[in-house]
Amino acid sequence: MRSILMFGMFAFCLPSYSLDVNLATEAELDNLRGLGPAFTRRVMTARAEQPFASWPDLMRRVSGMGQITAQKLSAQGLTVQGQAFIAPQPKLTP
Repeated sequence: MRSILMFGMFAFCLPSYSLDVNLATEAELDNLRGLGPAFTRRVMTARAEQPFASWPDLMRRVSGMGQITAQKLSAQGLTVQGQAFIAPQPKLTP
């Protein structure tokens, strides 16, 4: 029990992994689940034209990058300008 408690405390103190899409290497992006070589090339090509300003910018400029993919990648530590993806809240209509 003591070792489990110590491990839990150790894991809690570890910094979370973060990888900014504007600074990541091709190999780092390829290591993310859900990104294959073709998708990574599209990200790298768009980034070469201009760094991504935000998640909406990334989603607009890279074909295949929708909200679900953005959420999955963000959960793995991918950020844009240091920001995690936050899904927009649905608009409530009366």
